Order: sequence, then structure tokens, then C-alpha cells
Amino acid sequence: MTRQLVAVLGRGVVPAAEPIATADDVGLVRGDGCFDAMRVLGGGPDAVVENLDAHLARFARSAATLDLMLDTDAWRTLIADAVAAWEPASEAVLKLVLTRGPESTPGVATGFLTITELDLAAMARARAGIAVRTMNRGYASNAFADAPWLLGGAKLLSYAVNAAAKRVAVRQGDDDALFVSSDGFALEAPTAAVVVLRDGVLTTTPPGATGILDSITVRQIFSGAAAEGVQSRYELIPTEHLFTADGVWLASSIRGVCPVTRLDGRDLAASEEWSGRVAAWGGF
Repeated sequence: MTRQLVAVLGRGVVPAAEPIATADDVGLVRGDGCFDAMRVLGGGPDAVVENLDAHLARFARSAATLDLMLDTDAWRTLIADAVAAWEPASEAVLKLVLTRGPESTPGVATGFLTITELDLAAMARARAGIAVRTMNRGYASNAFADAPWLLGGAKLLSYAVNAAAKRVAVRQGDDDALFVSSDGFALEAPTAAVVVLRDGVLTTTPPGATGILDSITVRQIFSGAAAEGVQSRYELIPTEHLFTADGVWLASSIRGVCPVTRLDGRDLAASEEWSGRVAAWGGF
């Protein structure tokens, strides 16, 4: 059984199997809430929570998009208590969850976190290379411009479409999916950003009008690249450019930087040297 720790706002660390939400919690029945996730290395007093400030800031932005109040100081305290109680592991994922709470008690939000040990073998396989299937996301690359009700850029609990895309990809013999817009541009994977190398320049899809998540890992990659004199930019990436790129990666805070070695059944260029550099810039 995978090791897991659970902690609840206002209660602290609780037994992992203890109920923490009511049956009418709108986060459960409507997906009305947000989350964020980051890696934890080690545990106890020596634990390292990677990029905590950046993840908390993004968590707060997601909450604000949903008109939810988020007490950052309370979350910092809960995280510190949970990490202190976590038995060391090589890698674990810390997930923060905030919902609008029970429908029967409006205004009382539900907040909790989990720390779950990661499957290192699965992580290693993904970081060595993955096969990906493109899937039409069903909207244009500018669909979220001037449409705040679409909740673009928020890390929402409603991940049913993302999970379905991953299942379809696996059924077709691939490892993951990559959403593309109806007007022909690469967007993001269900749980990762896309990074492309062409002519010595790293490119990723911009957030904003595309509605994709602002990737903390991509920001790290671009910062590391800039320190070594490698150019990077945010711009729309035509899907067909992926097949002629010098490298394509899916990047996330948990799984890391994974080179895409096959796309829609076609082999892609994969440089071991560049993959190593991009992974290192991302902190993996």
C-alpha cells in the first residue's frame, strides 16, 4: 500500500482513512474547487518542499479566480506540521486542496492536504522518454480571452476531461496525451506543460488567452536556460512543428521533465544531451 499522510485545515494531521468531507461538499459533487501540487524530498526536519512560495502563490491565484478565500499563513502552518510528521521518502507529492465546502453550510470552505509517496520506478520510466498522442481540446487557441467564466489558468478540481484523455492515450498504446487547439496549436498535456526546442531556442505555449496553466517548472527551465545563454520564449506552437523540432518535452512539478520520443506513432528527435540540460534546469 502506498504511504500517505492527510492533514485538514483547523484540525491538523488526521488518520489517513478518517472522513474529511461531507456528502454534499461541492468540491466532490460539482468539482467546485482548486488544488496545487509539488514535490517533497525527504521528510521530518530535513524535508525539502520544492518551490513552496511559487506553488502557494499559484494556489492563491486559482482560489481568487473561483472567488474563494485562501489564508496563506494557515496553509503554511498546516504544510509545516504535515511535513514534520512525514516519514522520510526519496520523493513524495504534496497536494493542497480547497473546495467551496458543503452546500448545506454556505461560506464554510473545505481545505486539506495529502503527502503521498511517489513510485520512483514509474517516474524513472517517464523521465527516460514517453509516447504521446495529440487530442483536439475542442476550442481555439484564444478561447479564454475576455471570458473569465471559463476559469482559464486556474488549477481546478474538475479533471475528468484530463483523466479521460490520458485513458484514451493509454488504450492506444501511448503514455500520455497532448491537447491541441481547434485552430492547430499545441496547448498542454493533462498534467504537464509542453517545451519545444527549435534552432537552439526553447519555446512553450503562453498562458492567458489559451487558458493553460502557468507552469512553475517551465519558469525554472527558462531561468536555467537564460543563465547559460540559451534563448526561450512564450509563443503559440503549430502542432506540425512538433514533428520537426529538435526536441519536445512534457514538464511538470511531480513527474519532472519527460522527453517525448514518439508522437502520434511517429518517432521524434531526442537529444540525450539536451534532455539532460532541460531536466537539470527544471530541478530533476
